[in-house]
Amino acid sequence: MYTELETKSQPTYININDNHHFNKFCDNLHDYLIHFLPFHNDELVIVCIGTDRATGDSLGPLIGYKLKDLKYGKVSTYGTLDEPVHAKNLQEMIENIKSLHPNALVVAIDACLGAMANVGCITIGQGSIRPGAGVQKDLPPIGHIHITGIVNFSSLMNMVILQNTRLSLVMKMADTISSGIKYCLWRYYK
Repeated sequence: MYTELETKSQPTYININDNHHFNKFCDNLHDYLIHFLPFHNDELVIVCIGTDRATGDSLGPLIGYKLKDLKYGKVSTYGTLDEPVHAKNLQEMIENIKSLHPNALVVAIDACLGAMANVGCITIGQGSIRPGAGVQKDLPPIGHIHITGIVNFSSLMNMVILQNTRLSLVMKMADTISSGIKYCLWRYYK
């Protein structure tokens, strides 16, 4: 199920401090939806990965919390503040999604660490992500499309960095991504 899409391209980086970041995010996400959702019976599964136990890793659950009340028959969201998708239940969640939504397009959302120059960027691209790679966890890949938020810089102490990430940055990213998803779904399903 989690095979990469046929023509994988480099992800797009969108800096949330750019005046037009919301438009850029929506344009990119909408392009993916119109090109790939029809091949998946218009069914979409959004998997928001992370935990609220570390500020930097709370991006996914915050987005899931903001999307949990979506009212589209063919859209499902997994991973919220109350019911997070994280390292301990990721494999089980992947198996549940394969069983319940075997033909759905899966969008995986997660926080990540990166180069200092890219902190504050949202990336969107084709193909799966490997959650936990930044903290040396060997977890299965997930997603046909991925959205990541680069919440801080990568270092030798990544877990400490995640725990000391500014909530302000994480919230700005969560607002942009969740609002962008809502807008793109409205535009696609209207």
